[in-house]
Amino acid sequence: MKANLLTSLLVGLCATTMGQSIDNSTITAFDLDRYLGKWYEIARYDHAFERGLVGSMAEYTLRDDGMINVLNSGHLYTLDGKFKESTGKAKPNKNGKPGQLRVSFFGPFYSDYRVLMVDSAYQHALVGGSSSKFLWILSRTPELDEATKASIVAEADRRGYDINRLIWVKQ
Repeated sequence: MKANLLTSLLVGLCATTMGQSIDNSTITAFDLDRYLGKWYEIARYDHAFERGLVGSMAEYTLRDDGMINVLNSGHLYTLDGKFKESTGKAKPNKNGKPGQLRVSFFGPFYSDYRVLMVDSAYQHALVGGSSSKFLWILSRTPELDEATKASIVAEADRRGYDINRLIWVKQ
């Protein structure tokens, strides 16, 4: 489920795809205030925790303690399907790298969340984790034009991700 978008990133520290290395380095400058807000899930790798979800979204809001509330939601199978949501929290990674957060939906267990690419207007983003098992394309709008999609997919491909694994999410 999209609700576990960030939770799932708990998996390994290995950054390979079928023997190929991936580049999961984060962006060099990251403005958290501009990143906060609602993001629609345009595409993702398939995972049990999100399987069957459509209309998937994530909303990030700043908490008084400096951490980030994470609210992930979506509908099962159809846009009229059962609504599911999950609440978590995020914090900057202690390594201080821009665009790298740690996210938790299960108590003290945190996962790696890496902003691999975001456009200058903070309207669409490519997000991964510490391994090649996770990849998302996010947008501020429910749909992206074909040129923007192609550009983001090309960036994922350039970084070594298997773009054939992407599932395009119905919004």
